[in-house]
Amino acid sequence: MLESSMKEQLKAYLVNIREPIELVASLDEGAKSAELAELLDEIAALSDKVSVSRTGTDPRKPSFLIRRTGTDIGVTFAGIPLGHEFTSLVLALLQVGGHPSKAAQELLDQVRTLDGDYVFETYFSLSCQNCPDVVQALNLMAVLNPRISHTAIDGALFKDEVDARKVMAVPTVYLNGEMFASGRMELEQIVAKLDTGAVERAAEKIAAKEPFDVLIVGGGPAGAAAAIYAARKGIRVGVAAERFGGQVLDTMGIENFISVPYTEGPKLASALEGHVKDNGVDVMNLQRAKKLVPAAQPGGLIGVELESGASLRARTVILSTGARWRQMGVPGEEEYRNRGVAYCPHCDGPLFKGKRVAVIGGGNSGVEAAIDLAGIVAHVTLIEFDSQLRADAVLQARLRSLPNVTIIVSALSTEVLGDGEKVIGLRYRDRVTEEENLVDLDGIFVQIGLVPNSEWLDGDIALSPRGEIEVDARGATSVPGVFAAGDATTTPYKQIVIAMGGGATAALSAFDYLIRQPLAEPELEAEVKTSAAA
Repeated sequence: MLESSMKEQLKAYLVNIREPIELVASLDEGAKSAELAELLDEIAALSDKVSVSRTGTDPRKPSFLIRRTGTDIGVTFAGIPLGHEFTSLVLALLQVGGHPSKAAQELLDQVRTLDGDYVFETYFSLSCQNCPDVVQALNLMAVLNPRISHTAIDGALFKDEVDARKVMAVPTVYLNGEMFASGRMELEQIVAKLDTGAVERAAEKIAAKEPFDVLIVGGGPAGAAAAIYAARKGIRVGVAAERFGGQVLDTMGIENFISVPYTEGPKLASALEGHVKDNGVDVMNLQRAKKLVPAAQPGGLIGVELESGASLRARTVILSTGARWRQMGVPGEEEYRNRGVAYCPHCDGPLFKGKRVAVIGGGNSGVEAAIDLAGIVAHVTLIEFDSQLRADAVLQARLRSLPNVTIIVSALSTEVLGDGEKVIGLRYRDRVTEEENLVDLDGIFVQIGLVPNSEWLDGDIALSPRGEIEVDARGATSVPGVFAAGDATTTPYKQIVIAMGGGATAALSAFDYLIRQPLAEPELEAEVKTSAAA
């Protein structure tokens, strides 16, 4: 079932297993059970510390428990964890087998001391690039704490269960039978939701930090590049980010990153974070900025207030807060978000297999989404506000060749319709005839561009009419000592490589600003004393 090259790689990883593990399979007579049995046998053949048993009694079939032999330590997969979840499978094998996690020791200790009984279930899809982080975090928690259990469930394989629980977006996590969270989460975020004192403790630690020479707000490609370039100057650098990686984490395939023919967003984000930390940067995750406080006097400290209640100070600040998916802004959209209204076709598309969906937006993102979905769903209706599609010609040609796609242009979406639980349709107005129309649907994928994450800066810094941070060629903003880069700025073309270049420019400009500032009084006094002693 596994290709020979993948077997060799897996065999090399399995050498790190310290304690014997067993793969306890729950199977039926179906084809998927046969596939799972083959996979488990292939894994066991690669290590003498892995054995297979077909004595499982899990009602979900096919499924399997990875258990440390002679203990209750283990995690369960319901389905066949290949695709994006293959990494989750490998990590689960290693961690159940006693291989230590690379997560921060403080965070691991926090998981071990969580008080309570937690039964987690996560619904994922094999094409979802956001799901592995959640699956891997909860698997690790189950290995570390005996009062935590976790089952990762392939939603496409257990469709009846997904429909019964009305799961319409992945990853979706249930805790003790109740909805816990939906969407991408990392270990720190999950623990923070369970440990109610974690936010306060983190805020206290942050508030006690000394001022930074350069403080970067945002951890996407622009923020990462800025951090690396600033840190290499030998100065004190910090990054405050709501989630390191930013929108890149939600990006499936990246094929135009120079010198890298193909990569995926989460993989690139992980590499960026590793590179930043290797340069000694103080990374503060799960921190959302709420206010910029300009320096009281030229050359003074700039403040950034965080929603956690803490504040940070720095001699210079680089804003790289990025952008988020633009919403339609019509009645029903927010009400049915994750209940039929979705923004990631790769993640949530498999949940709409055999159903009728719409894609809003005729640019590259919208047309690519429609093409991908057409291979999964029964029918795709693409709705574009303009009189023609704006996607590249090659994408349009591919879209028009598909038999289960309808293209509607000059259309203004006006309302998302639902039955109280899920989406049932979309209302739109023909901009030529002014006629109102209704399309019966099960899902709506919104792909209409980006909006900058800059609302918190309004009134404190110059913004364009579109809410973008106004910058000059050096990345400088209207506030002395404050620079900006990436998708949140007026820099044209929202691309990863351009954001990185902007981050590097902002960092170099911030350093240039620092070295041109007069020394503060204590620094001048120290310099005088040194000269006198000489």
